Amino acid sequence: MWPMIRILPLKTDFRFVAFSKYAAVISVLAAIASIYLAVFPLKPPCGGLNCGIDFKGGTVLEFNTAPKLADPAATRALLISQGVGDPQVQTFGSPADPKGVYNVSTRFEPGANPAQKVEEIKAALTQKFGLTDKSFTRTEVVGPKVSGELFQKGIWALLAAIGLMLLYIWFRFELQFGLGAVAALFHDVLLTFGMIALFKLEFSLTTVAAILTIIGYSMNDTVVVFDRLRENLRKYKRMPMRELIDLSINETLSRTVITGLTAVVALAGLAIFGGAALFGFSIIMMFGIALGTYSSIYVAAPIILLWNGGQRSEDEEATPVVLGPASRP
Repeated sequence: MWPMIRILPLKTDFRFVAFSKYAAVISVLAAIASIYLAVFPLKPPCGGLNCGIDFKGGTVLEFNTAPKLADPAATRALLISQGVGDPQVQTFGSPADPKGVYNVSTRFEPGANPAQKVEEIKAALTQKFGLTDKSFTRTEVVGPKVSGELFQKGIWALLAAIGLMLLYIWFRFELQFGLGAVAALFHDVLLTFGMIALFKLEFSLTTVAAILTIIGYSMNDTVVVFDRLRENLRKYKRMPMRELIDLSINETLSRTVITGLTAVVALAGLAIFGGAALFGFSIIMMFGIALGTYSSIYVAAPIILLWNGGQRSEDEEATPVVLGPASRP
């Protein structure tokens, strides 16, 4: 029984293609729901997403009130009295622990002179709660022009990444492989946006980095399946396409599961012990890894099946058997 990896079967024979129609319906509905959650209400700059300071603009000011407990109501009242716009106050810690709620995070629109307004608010907080310079742990000021540019560049980065992936797969394999891979990437990105909007996770530059990482992971997983499928197309010249796809996925399944579980375990530790700053990043990454595995099986591979109406092309049937070093007995 040890190592525990031995409990996994050496060979599987799951019929993935048989459920591809049902998976397609689920994926399309989930994608539509994700678009709705991420876009509506049609309110700039991020629609239904919970924009962070990077994209929304404004000021983030965090401070520690130890040894006194944090008072979010008093903090919000002070911000309102200072004349700032849209003040938001959050506390970090457990309200059940009388010694655990010391950290306060505030977000507000400082107005025409952000630097001066931040200093005025710091002075007011210091006077009211008895704070010191070391009590303030984070101060970030992002103007509306900069935030708009960051949002546009973030979206362009996502689209550029998907476009480059299409060119890479097209160059390495064939066009239908590239279209299948890009469809899987769009599927993963849309559903990730939907999850972020559903659970009101902060959408920031860190979130964009997480989505770009998911794109890379999903593409890597898809390439593994496609590479085995291409090898089997040459090896089994008369096998129907549906059976070839099932065979290729089953042959790479153990590698996919082991790689995904390893990454999820590492990210779970990061989510638990990494603090609030890395919690959202870790959750998005874990969701994206599971999604990338699903899309490689039920989005990318079925696209290839649909390309020729479920039939192999004449060129594929006429291709001679070419075995690489790894395929020789």
